[in-house]
Amino acid sequence: MGPHPAVAAIRLAVRRVLHDVLTEHHPTPDEPRPLVLAACSGGADSLALASALAFEAPKLGVRAGGVTVDHGLQPGSDLRAAEVVARLRALRLDPVEAIAVSVGRRGGPEAAARDARYAALDAAAERHGAAAVLLGHTRDDQAETVLLGLARGSGTRSLSGMAAVSGTGGRYRRPFLHLDRQTARKACMVQALPVWDDPHNADPAYTRSRLRHEGIPALEKSLGKGVIEALARTAQLSRDDADALDAWAAEAERTVRRVPVGPAGLEDGTLDDLDTAKLYALPPAVRRRVLRRAAIAAGSPPGSLFAKHIEEVDRLITGWRGQGAINLPGRVEVRRRCGSLVIRRRDEAAAGH
Repeated sequence: MGPHPAVAAIRLAVRRVLHDVLTEHHPTPDEPRPLVLAACSGGADSLALASALAFEAPKLGVRAGGVTVDHGLQPGSDLRAAEVVARLRALRLDPVEAIAVSVGRRGGPEAAARDARYAALDAAAERHGAAAVLLGHTRDDQAETVLLGLARGSGTRSLSGMAAVSGTGGRYRRPFLHLDRQTARKACMVQALPVWDDPHNADPAYTRSRLRHEGIPALEKSLGKGVIEALARTAQLSRDDADALDAWAAEAERTVRRVPVGPAGLEDGTLDDLDTAKLYALPPAVRRRVLRRAAIAAGSPPGSLFAKHIEEVDRLITGWRGQGAINLPGRVEVRRRCGSLVIRRRDEAAAGH
């Protein structure tokens, strides 16, 4: 008799990711086996992930470890992290560690905690030489991410949710994006794994918590139980579209850049002047991506550059009425001059006048 269907599902999902890691790293007999870490909070999703990794990794010749991050946001969080470490060791994961982080305030509490967590996971992966870090995000998490992106109104990329593979060199892997949250919880229950429910996940002070406990149930009541699956499918379709548009924009960016020619016939200009006529000829979705890429290249932080900023810049091309310069986050200035869109950091722009 085989394992419970929920346990079989989580193990299969992790096995597929481990096969991908092995294919990408293809260690020789003389090299150490690749190490894969599970990021675990002690909640049902990540604990199910750690248990599946512990079961599948030895069969494939992969070393398996675990990391838990102590955000320090609740009394006794250090004790909770120690309990998670004990559970990971009980699953025979090695190495295992708890990392305490300091959560700032930039971008709000949820974003600040996320930034601190990923910085800690990046550091752990570098320290241990891990080939991959597994994250326990489920289809339910993906649906919530799509709805949050929709509410922000920031375009196709924000609707594409979380990628199955992301981070530097494809470090982060999300095996459970096609599994629902209930499957992970059931797998823990069947395996008698004690689950910790983070009180922040039920705290109405947090946007995602309100969405989880109020917004999505209201949508399911109105539209039926297939809402979460449909949103997750939307994420994948949006990601495919966004990837195609990004590739188109990368190619288009090269064609719209102006490189001035000096007296000796050599290129002596900067590469951040864009031809407004060529930009105008591009489809809006491609043009705005080119503008965003150029602004980021000039020093505008991606996390602070919103759709409203790009729309303002776009009006310098599509609604030119002699407007003055537009200031973007990161002290980047955009102005139209002599048929060019000039994008500079403000200190560089001032020096050039």
